[in-house]
Amino acid sequence: MKLTLAEPKLFVDSIGIISELVNEVQLLIDTDKIEIVAMDPANVAMVVYRLFGTAFSEYHVDGKERIAVSLDALRAILRRVKLNDTLTLEVDSEKNKLKIQLRGDTTRTFHLALIDLEDREQRIPELSFLANVEMPSVVLDEAVQDMDVVAESVAFIAQKGKLLIEAESNLNTARTEIDQTDAIKIDAQQEAKSKYSIEYLKKIVKASKLSSTVSLHFGKDYPLRVDYITKDKVSFSVILAPRVSND
Repeated sequence: MKLTLAEPKLFVDSIGIISELVNEVQLLIDTDKIEIVAMDPANVAMVVYRLFGTAFSEYHVDGKERIAVSLDALRAILRRVKLNDTLTLEVDSEKNKLKIQLRGDTTRTFHLALIDLEDREQRIPELSFLANVEMPSVVLDEAVQDMDVVAESVAFIAQKGKLLIEAESNLNTARTEIDQTDAIKIDAQQEAKSKYSIEYLKKIVKASKLSSTVSLHFGKDYPLRVDYITKDKVSFSVILAPRVSND
């Protein structure tokens, strides 16, 4: 296995975002992509991530490789990536380590220890959504920041041609109204409302670094799926459990 990124920022940003949600992951590396499917420790959010081979300047994999790493340790190494570096990943089977090489003005090589994780395949749930919304990533980012001023949870309400994002505490409320436009598509079969943790949403919207658009899919008191996709490069999705408390 030898994978080279001429522009590592996409991978560096991705690992930074995923590490906000999970600590240790298995990377499934096959002939056309790197894939991570992982549940956060509290079983509230599932990450589904794919970095496609077409994003690499060199992508050579024989069959499938499955390796497990600490994201904190990987992220610490990736912080050393400089703007003009290329990044190469190889598995050193003899040392049971992931070799990470950064080539720029100098050549720097790191060996990251692989870890043992329970070899349990995470099943991505099959979900059917009442509401589907596509919008510029910055719109969701701003709305989540607005709601964070007020409360610990946020309600998404889809109506015909409109998305409402609301937060309420004992003393204060906040509301963002998003109308359908050429840049914002809202498909609601019927009114749908669900509430989600603001802390998780704040971590998820950091994925706006990966794509200029975001898609939301939810229902009535139903999981939320958030998708950030850049065609032929990266797909980052999170499935977030609803909050059913009365706050």
